[in-house]
Amino acid sequence: MSYIRKILEGATVLPFVRLPFVSKPLSPELQLRQDLVEYGRMLHAQGFVAATDGNLSVRMDQDRVMITPTAVSKGMMHMEDMVIVDLEGEQLSGSSRPSSEINMHLTIYRMRPEIGAVVHAHPCTATAFASAGMALDEPLCSEVVITLGAVPLAPYATTGTRELSDSLTPFIPDHNAILMANHGVVTYGTDLRQAYLRMEAVEHYAKIVLAARQLGCSRTLDEEQLEKLVAVRSTYGKNAR
Repeated sequence: MSYIRKILEGATVLPFVRLPFVSKPLSPELQLRQDLVEYGRMLHAQGFVAATDGNLSVRMDQDRVMITPTAVSKGMMHMEDMVIVDLEGEQLSGSSRPSSEINMHLTIYRMRPEIGAVVHAHPCTATAFASAGMALDEPLCSEVVITLGAVPLAPYATTGTRELSDSLTPFIPDHNAILMANHGVVTYGTDLRQAYLRMEAVEHYAKIVLAARQLGCSRTLDEEQLEKLVAVRSTYGKNAR
């Protein structure tokens, strides 16, 4: 008679012992899929994207990139929605089409081999600066100088075209965040966490700059103060450029 049948018939059995639950680690590819889902939801929850705006990607290896699908809310994605392409943009797997901004992502990966993730979004305050033709390059806040650096403004280019990638090219080597005129923001880093946090930092700094200008008395850091901050930045592993 089976163990289960004895339980059902009221027989005396050994006491039940609850074993600790041990989850099986995800494979590297599944972990990247899950990360894209989670950070997409964070972008949506923060109000950095609306409707089907924005896109995220991660470098899988030297030949492949995983990117979010086109025309899907970043707050409603599932792991199976992700698309894998090579560095030329050829789709390798996935039932959906990759983001229309795929060329922008691939340009960054090709120009910066150390970059492992790219995030593009439309956070309201930073995008307002981009739409007003104003870069976020004033050294107002010491923390931003250390962790982010100047955020330049790339000229306007049509979304989803190679022209957009070309407009970013001059700024990619020396910056980790770029405002895109009349469009939004792109940030990138060694992994998805760093790329996302840089997006948060850009929007936070845009709010600080806006508030300081509204007060009418913003005071930038002088050359001596900046030199000291640059020295401090080196101890942070050069997280900002």
